[in-house]
Amino acid sequence: MHNVQHILDDKGHEIISVAPDEMVIEAVKRMAEKSIGALLVLADGEVKGMFSERDYARKVILAGRASRETRVEEVMTSPVITISPLLTAAEGLELMTRKRIRHLPVIDEGKLVGMVSIGDLVNAVIDDQRVLIEQLEAYVRG
Repeated sequence: MHNVQHILDDKGHEIISVAPDEMVIEAVKRMAEKSIGALLVLADGEVKGMFSERDYARKVILAGRASRETRVEEVMTSPVITISPLLTAAEGLELMTRKRIRHLPVIDEGKLVGMVSIGDLVNAVIDDQRVLIEQLEAYVRG
């Protein structure tokens, strides 16, 4: 069964971030370049918030704000919900569903070690279920 650490080991530990004082336009460009839906907001290596497509749509576009004149810290989501690398993919999905979020920074002993998305967790759960089905079929066949 996959845990969050296994997922990070497979996908990598790269953390794509933005500083709180950067303009929203720069954050949106970074997300587009990397084809991702959210960035961690970091200051001196410390997680300050999360900036997502949802934040952009609701707090910038719908609020009539200008992307070139709005700082990320003005519209980021904070505090950030995090996950331990020891939790299973299914536990991560349950947390995301309950909190209505799509990205989770992974914190191990107080240190940021990566980030997982809902897609990462769904793929891991599907893989776990596929393996379980194969094992059960093999058992039934004897």
